[in-house]
Amino acid sequence: MSIYLDTSVLVALFIESDPFTERARVYMASNPDRLIVSDFVAAEFASLVARLTRMGRLAAGDAAAVFGFFDAWKARAAEMAETGAADIAAAASVLRRIDLNLRTPDAINIGIADRLGAVLATFDERMARSARALGVRVART
Repeated sequence: MSIYLDTSVLVALFIESDPFTERARVYMASNPDRLIVSDFVAAEFASLVARLTRMGRLAAGDAAAVFGFFDAWKARAAEMAETGAADIAAAASVLRRIDLNLRTPDAINIGIADRLGAVLATFDERMARSARALGVRVART
């Protein structure tokens, strides 16, 4: 089975102060499946680490270490998926559904997971509900 990792899971894995860190570690230890990280999620991850640093919640040296650990882990343990124009178009279509409470990044990630036929792993309950409503399988995290 393929697991598409959302940013919320990656942040929890690499930022010790995240409230979901322990859950992420337990989930990853119990799921030896094929892990997928998109270039879009990697960009979201970088943005979040940079924001935490600018806010003073993460020291610059720690941020550099997080980036290094993430890059090494990604190269060793994850398959990379590219985001394409079709993913953006699919997200734009889904965002027109007013019955769903989705943000653009979440819609893009759900679309990528769907395109890849992967199970979505996320700690974002709103995103998980929307993914299920769209027929995308969601991991029990």
